[in-house]
Amino acid sequence: MSEKHVRGPYPEAAPAAIVDTHCHLAISEFEEDRPEVLHRARRAGVRWFVHAGTNHEDSADAIALARKHRDVKVAVGFHPRWIGHRPPDWTLRLERLTSTPEVVAVGEIGLDYYRRSDNKPDQKEAFRQQLDFAAARGLPVIIHCRDAWEDVMAILCRWQESSGFRDSSLAQRPVRGVLHAFSGMASHVRTAGDLGFMIGLGGPVTFRNARDLHTLVPSLPLDQLLLETDCPYLAPHPHRGRRNEPALLPLVCARIAELRGQTATEVANVTTANAMRCFGLPQPVPAT
Repeated sequence: MSEKHVRGPYPEAAPAAIVDTHCHLAISEFEEDRPEVLHRARRAGVRWFVHAGTNHEDSADAIALARKHRDVKVAVGFHPRWIGHRPPDWTLRLERLTSTPEVVAVGEIGLDYYRRSDNKPDQKEAFRQQLDFAAARGLPVIIHCRDAWEDVMAILCRWQESSGFRDSSLAQRPVRGVLHAFSGMASHVRTAGDLGFMIGLGGPVTFRNARDLHTLVPSLPLDQLLLETDCPYLAPHPHRGRRNEPALLPLVCARIAELRGQTATEVANVTTANAMRCFGLPQPVPAT
């Protein structure tokens, strides 16, 4: 096993069922020990895994994985870093992928100006197309945003207005998706709530230097929060710099609880209910 893999000790199990709403379990980083990774996660209290696709190939691999494990669900889509590599029939491929029952969302989609900012028009157009694709199929979306908050929020606002979403009452509005790996400001949280979006928090909330996030978390509505790992990336403290995996999600849950002055059980119960509502998941699968 690579030196970059977690060698323990793993955290204690979460005090209640939790959901990893954003992971990349089907990619090559887990090829060596995927069964063990899933076993450790289940033992830690993770009852559902939502694999976020980045292109048509890893989305298809995730569907194959989900067919073997009933607690794995899939989001399919093209991450902004893959926009320049879309095949000509990319929308047809998404159509075929979303026809399977393992798919519960479209994602991860969005804008990333950190990695590349010279193709903003292409990123925006692909983002809009995939938002419309999801809306037409009644699927929530998983949003990636890096150094592009104003454009992402503007596009989401226009999208919701064009779909008549704002005409419905708050009680009738469905959850439209999640802002993954949230790094925005309080104003973005308020807009996201108005639009029916949840906030995904993962490893960075445990980082000692994430002071802005630590200040923001206590003010976030708990019924708007989701737990995520983004594994194999963004491992939480004290495993930062190593491969992340879902068994470390209790560390995220515990840190959020600490910042909010709540118990980990409260955070686990509410975020699990949020995940079930967002992605249409049934009651958590019992641990095996």
